[in-house]
Amino acid sequence: MDNSRIFSNFASVFNKSKTNGHVKKLYFTLLLTLLACMGCQWQWHANDAKGETGLVVIERFDRAERLFLTTGDFAALQQMKTVYPKETRTLIEDVLQLGFVDEPDINARFLHFFQDSTLQMLMHDVEAQYHDMSDLNKEFTEAFERLAELLPGIEVPRIYTQIGSLDQSIVVADSAVGISLDKYLGEDYPVYLKYGYTEEQRQMMTRQYIVPDCLSFYLLGHYPMPAEAADSVPLRHVHMAKIQYVINQALGSDFFTREPVIQVGEYMRHAGITVDRLLSSP
Repeated sequence: MDNSRIFSNFASVFNKSKTNGHVKKLYFTLLLTLLACMGCQWQWHANDAKGETGLVVIERFDRAERLFLTTGDFAALQQMKTVYPKETRTLIEDVLQLGFVDEPDINARFLHFFQDSTLQMLMHDVEAQYHDMSDLNKEFTEAFERLAELLPGIEVPRIYTQIGSLDQSIVVADSAVGISLDKYLGEDYPVYLKYGYTEEQRQMMTRQYIVPDCLSFYLLGHYPMPAEAADSVPLRHVHMAKIQYVINQALGSDFFTREPVIQVGEYMRHAGITVDRLLSSP
């Protein structure tokens, strides 16, 4: 059985504004989902995400995907399946849930699915907005350098981009983290308005949230919710505040400004403990 685990977008739990009743309910639901998923054993291995220059380079799986889905180019499909076999399987089987990659008609099903006019527009707008991702490569590089200082020995996962169908924002499968760029096209993006995304959700569907979201899932993979938090909402809030505090340190800025995150920062100034111990303790 494929041990990939797909995590839906938890952007709402990272909201910097005061949480309203609706978002609190969503927050609780998503965290329960997270607890269920965390039962699996995560595996993170050293890889070639950092080149000889030390730069973290995002792999553009989305371009091979887009080429096939807009032209039907068989060479692009072969590239998807040979260069990105795990990513292709994860996209087709887990994200889009179209079937299994070895089914005889799966290629035609995959191509037909994306003939929808909205999905075609998403692919076009992704390429327009993310033609250049050098800024994100730089942000990832700096963030993982700081994270390595905070958590010595932590490894860099492969980071790649894809285009989904407005499902998951971040996908974690084995040693890779996938970014669904169709979920980061801006808070005023017409498709988001059309399909009823709330203002709180749309505020976090922006380019600036890509690195924090990836780091959040990365750290949650290494430091899942403690068992004690299964029946305790306050403990879940505390754990998320710890994760967000560490992300702020990795980013070198106060990206998350919720009061619990500030309290964790104040505690760490006097506690004299390592970040590993902070995240490992209930």
